[in-house]
Amino acid sequence: MLSAFAVLLCVTALLAYLNDRFLHFPTTVGVTLAGALASILLIVLDALGLPGLRGWAAGVLETLDFTEFVLNGILSVLLFAGALSLNARQMLRQRRSILLLAFLSTLISTALIGFAAYGVFALVGLDVPLMWALLFGALISPTDPVAVLDLLKRARVPVKIETLIAGESLFNDGVGVVIFLALAGAAGLGGHGAEVSAAGVAGLFAQEALGGLAFGALLGGLGFVLLRGVKEHTVEILLTLALVVGGYVAAAALGISGPLAMVVAGLVISAYKHTLFTPDTQELVEGFWETIDQVLNIVLFAFIGLDVLLTETTGAQILASVLLIGVALAARWISVALPFALVRAREGYGAYTVRLLTWGGLRGGIAISLALGLPDSPYRTHLVTVTYAIVLFTIAVQGLTIMPLVRRAVDATPDEG
Repeated sequence: MLSAFAVLLCVTALLAYLNDRFLHFPTTVGVTLAGALASILLIVLDALGLPGLRGWAAGVLETLDFTEFVLNGILSVLLFAGALSLNARQMLRQRRSILLLAFLSTLISTALIGFAAYGVFALVGLDVPLMWALLFGALISPTDPVAVLDLLKRARVPVKIETLIAGESLFNDGVGVVIFLALAGAAGLGGHGAEVSAAGVAGLFAQEALGGLAFGALLGGLGFVLLRGVKEHTVEILLTLALVVGGYVAAAALGISGPLAMVVAGLVISAYKHTLFTPDTQELVEGFWETIDQVLNIVLFAFIGLDVLLTETTGAQILASVLLIGVALAARWISVALPFALVRAREGYGAYTVRLLTWGGLRGGIAISLALGLPDSPYRTHLVTVTYAIVLFTIAVQGLTIMPLVRRAVDATPDEG
């Protein structure tokens, strides 16, 4: 595994260098596209008589196991780092819109995409049961706007918009995983045994979500107590790292949502970071987590780019992918617009906010890792292929064309941050 990770890290560094030197795209977008192009090159070389290269690359990626790499590996670090970088007090002021988008929008999107996917799969001749289609809706609904946030920072957007998009993404990652696990329990998948009742699904959702939120607050409080008496930045970094890794493992053992726990713990530390850290140590601690966050995100998106084209596909799967790209966009717009109507006037968001949230709703590692984590069945390859297609479209097309919409949103939204 160490050798496989070393190969991935070296390839990622090369792709990031080529993007920075020649392409000048936002880093995560450019690395993903470069990874996809590298995969195409491997396929072409394999077809031209250099066998073994494609199999070797696939073997490296399989050794790392994308699902374990993301869900049980770097996700805890990414979510904590993202939460720590935010203005927790600003998020508290925008809590209604963030929580509505994270919970209600994700539920609406899951239902819309799930039922539509069931129809699309049937239309193209792929036999996918309704419960599996709903699982697809749950895994593809969470957004992963890492690349868009990079653009938002470059454009100097109002704090309100940046906080809204980042806050929604952090929470709906956790909510999406909880919904997926609840549906998996209803289908008798994912280690939940036999199918459970609707009440059981609701109970599982409550246990995962509410338990994760409460445990995250407890972790954040523990971190506050420990960090308050420490002034050495090395110890502060070690404590926060142990809080994240140990807390995530403990959440998994308790059967509650680790992603939500990491978000809440990060926000608690963020809210008190000016009290907990001196100006010098705060810069060092935040610099450490920012660097870790950026490096792991680049590695993750390189992984996506390399992995996305090494999966065998059929014509029916490609047709379903094209149709479901449109479905995912429409569902994203509806699921944002409906709950947003309840808070938009009260919280003073600009006219382009819904459009920015829709087009900026990139999908990424969470979706792919959940799809790859599905058990073997006749339906798994259909869901994996469509998930890859949607993720690649959102990163390559939406990620590269969102800047004009960002500028309009900036002009239409007052900065109250």
